[in-house]
Amino acid sequence: MNKLFTIGFAGKNAEKFFRLLKNSGGKRLIDIRLNNVSQLAGFTKRDDLRFFLKEILNWDYFHCLELAPTKDILDGFKSGKITWPDYEKEYFALLSSRKVESRFKFEDLNLSVLLCSESRPEQCHRRLAAEYLKKASSDDFEICHLF
Repeated sequence: MNKLFTIGFAGKNAEKFFRLLKNSGGKRLIDIRLNNVSQLAGFTKRDDLRFFLKEILNWDYFHCLELAPTKDILDGFKSGKITWPDYEKEYFALLSSRKVESRFKFEDLNLSVLLCSESRPEQCHRRLAAEYLKKASSDDFEICHLF
């Protein structure tokens, strides 16, 4: 069975983060953060992460803005202007309007890891992105959250 993984970096040091990736059996990381160059990203800033992934795991790194939420949706949730159920609806509508399912070869998602910042997947767009892609795919795959 195909597998699609998700991970967030918050609350993890580099050792735990890279061990989770290594032990997952994954092969590539797909960064779905809106902002991947912030100082708050620490060791997961785009260029640093690309280097570490290649050096430590021999993985490829991709930044996929098509799976990132808009600033308005993200800020609306963070400020409390929209609830989590509203965030989910708006995010799914965004993915549908972007036709993200037509931008991926689903066989290429096998053993990929979707990255964002939240430590857990429950209220994180990486879980929503994985669920959306699974639903849109004709291939069956399991979603595994690393935390």
